[in-house]
Amino acid sequence: MRRVDVAIVGAGMAGASLAAELARHASVVLIEAEERPGYHATGRSAAFWSETYGGPGVQPLTTASRDLLAAPPAEFADAGFLRMRGALHLASGGGEAALDALARAFAGKGVALRPVEGGEVAALLPGLRGAGWRGLLEPSTADIDVAALHHAYLRMARRGGVTLLCAAPLRSALREGARWRIAAGAAAIEADVLVNAAGAWADAVAAMAGAAPLGIRAYRRTVAQLRTDPPAPADLPLVMDAAGRFYFKAEAGGRAWLSPHDETPSEPCDAAPDEIDVATAIDRFRGVVDWRVEAVERRWAGLRSFAPDRLPVYGFDVAMPGFFWFAGQGGFGIQTAPAAARIGAALLSGTAPHASVEEIDPKAYAPSRLHA
Repeated sequence: MRRVDVAIVGAGMAGASLAAELARHASVVLIEAEERPGYHATGRSAAFWSETYGGPGVQPLTTASRDLLAAPPAEFADAGFLRMRGALHLASGGGEAALDALARAFAGKGVALRPVEGGEVAALLPGLRGAGWRGLLEPSTADIDVAALHHAYLRMARRGGVTLLCAAPLRSALREGARWRIAAGAAAIEADVLVNAAGAWADAVAAMAGAAPLGIRAYRRTVAQLRTDPPAPADLPLVMDAAGRFYFKAEAGGRAWLSPHDETPSEPCDAAPDEIDVATAIDRFRGVVDWRVEAVERRWAGLRSFAPDRLPVYGFDVAMPGFFWFAGQGGFGIQTAPAAARIGAALLSGTAPHASVEEIDPKAYAPSRLHA
């Protein structure tokens, strides 16, 4: 029987970052069902950091994460995880109302958004079809090196004494007195606190532990890698449809990563792309630029999990003692990982929050809001 203060279920970005931050305060075991951590949502991220992504309720977490992502301390990583790209929120015709709504939603929040139109839009996006396009330029948007960030958190956790158990699916979790008795793969674990960082499986883990599910649902998101003529320019901003119908960005070798911005309800699973979603994405892409799609070189899908109000869930369950939620992080879990982990570690350890998140009220993300 392995005895620890905290057992975390899920070693993707959420669980790994929380384990790393918590290790200085507690003994931790990190439980992962797959052969390697980050197999599902973390390993299939579209890999960008945008202050507007996820909406105004998520933006404080994203903004508070920027410093660590851009200039991490030397003991965490020897280089930053961001590469500046900028984003172009694009609209024409009926989509202009969504563009205006985006500008209003972030007015006064310190997020740089600059209106662009006409020739400036065409200069930012070569090959743009037609006229009448408007946009909002978000210059702070950047690419994230997701794999490097995840590995840095796993290294930090390991240095802090965290034990990582892979190929150890949760088989049972029973609260006995003041402790949890947990079976994960072949391991038997006893812990004071059980943390649910299981992503798309969060409600299933809660049910297994005897806690009431919060209605966290999984949705499939599809991405395809295209070879185009002309090749995607290296300095192309992330292009996001203001009405939420697509986004695309340039990748190495002139390739383009394209998504139809789909959100198809799914059971928790090893998600696979649907050919209809890929075809839909390409059709929408062709309506924006006159680039010829020469080949779909790769396609994949991942699951994004959301609470009913689309905000993440951090905090102790209101009815099940010692059960801590760290889930519902949607498609913004990578870009908010530093802030989320620091908030979660403070709540779990009862210590003062890191300076980067001390002005963020964690009650906004507490599970009690969903029980109510």
